Amino acid sequence: MTRPSEPAGDVDVARAAELFADRTRARILRALLDGRALPASVLASEAGVTPQAVSSQLSRLRDAGLVAVEPSGRHRYYRLASDHVATIMEALAVIAPAEPIRSLREGTRAAALRRSRTCYDHLAGQLGCAITQSLVEHGALTPIDGDGSTRRRPGQRLSSPVPEAPFRLGPRAAGVFGQLGVAGRHLDGAPRGRRPLLRFCLDWTEQRHHLAGQLGADVLTAMIDGGWITRRPRHRAVDLTDVGATELRRCLALDV
Repeated sequence: MTRPSEPAGDVDVARAAELFADRTRARILRALLDGRALPASVLASEAGVTPQAVSSQLSRLRDAGLVAVEPSGRHRYYRLASDHVATIMEALAVIAPAEPIRSLREGTRAAALRRSRTCYDHLAGQLGCAITQSLVEHGALTPIDGDGSTRRRPGQRLSSPVPEAPFRLGPRAAGVFGQLGVAGRHLDGAPRGRRPLLRFCLDWTEQRHHLAGQLGADVLTAMIDGGWITRRPRHRAVDLTDVGATELRRCLALDV
C-alpha cells in the first residue's frame, strides 16, 4: 500500500490484510501469480464475476499498489506490482483452508499445480524443488550449514523467502547453470541492481526449498525459451516437455 511521505504511527496491518480478505480480489491476485499480465476479461472469468465487478476490484487493488496496469493500444493488462505481493499470497496459502474440489477439472488443475508451477517468476512445486536439490547435488549450489538437503529447516516458515540464504554458489555453478542456458549471467556472485542473485522460498506444497531470486528467474526464462517447459494459458501450472525431460536427465541426472 502507498505510504504517506510524512512520519506516521504504526503500520495499519488490518487495512492491508483487508485487501486480501475479499474472495474476488484474492482470486484476481491468485490468477496473476505466474507473473504474466492479463486483461480484465480473463481475470473476471478466473474470479467468477462479471466484467463490471472485476473492474471495481481491480481499481481498488491498483490504488493500493498491489497491481499495476500496462496499456497496449485499446487494451489494458494487469499484473502484480511486485514479487512482494506474490510472496504474501504464497504465505497466506499455508494457513488458508483448501477450497473443496467439486469436479474432475478442479482436481486435475490442483494436481498440476502441485507437480510444477510458477511462483511469480521462478519454478515451484515438485519440479522446482527437484531441480534445486539436483543443483546442490551437482555442486552448483553449496549449503551454508553443511546440510545438503533442501528440506525445510526448523523455524522456517512455508511459502516465504528465507531471510538468510541456506545455499551459495558452488564450485561447479558456471558449468551446471551454463548447461541450463544461463551461462555468463550473474554467475560471478556480484550484485546486479537491487534484486538478490540467490534467494530461496519454502515451497508450500513440498516443504522444501526452491530457487528464487534473479538466478531462479533466469533458469525459468531459459527453460521456457529452450522449449523445456510450456506455460498453460489460463493458470500458473507449467508442463515439462519431452525435450525438457531429456535435457534435465542429461544436465542434472534428474528423472521427472
